[in-house]
Amino acid sequence: MRSASSQHVKIEYRWAEGRYDRLPALVANLIRSQASVIFAAGPAAVRIAKSATATIPLVFISGLDPVRFGLVASLNRPNGNATGVYLFTNTLEPKKLALLHELVPKATVIGALVNPTNPNAETVSKGLQSAAGTLGLEIHVLNASTERDIDAAFATLLQQGASALVVGNDPYFTGQRDHLVALAARHALPQSTHSASPPQLAAL
Repeated sequence: MRSASSQHVKIEYRWAEGRYDRLPALVANLIRSQASVIFAAGPAAVRIAKSATATIPLVFISGLDPVRFGLVASLNRPNGNATGVYLFTNTLEPKKLALLHELVPKATVIGALVNPTNPNAETVSKGLQSAAGTLGLEIHVLNASTERDIDAAFATLLQQGASALVVGNDPYFTGQRDHLVALAARHALPQSTHSASPPQLAAL
């Protein structure tokens, strides 16, 4: 925890460090501190903050569709206590696969890592599978939400003959970037990934 204060405003920060199971306690702590406004970054942090309070103003930045997941009533009239920035990151996953295919055209069997605890996981998986079909690629989507899962996924993908890897946009994978790069280098597996900030919360 870190606090930054001035004469008029006090900002308190919380980081889940990629561990979504910590978010409910962090949000509850901010609510108990009588925060005037909560800022949430990342799909999981946004959903948990929204479910925890309907009265404290919530400002978010996320790739989570805010209308589909009930964060706001509509994009032009959010109503309720939440408003923010929608990043449309889901549309990037098929583009990452297409770019990987251009860079490594001989790779026809592709692996994909998706974090099943991310609210966008199902949408990302379907988008990758659809894009793979369009490109004439065989894709194996595997779930990973721990370091052990990542190691097991790499072993499975190698058994399945994957010759390239797409890593889904997820704050946990950002925190595991060095581990992912090391595994990809060890197995000579070209990798397409996207950097995202770890799930975090801030309160005024």
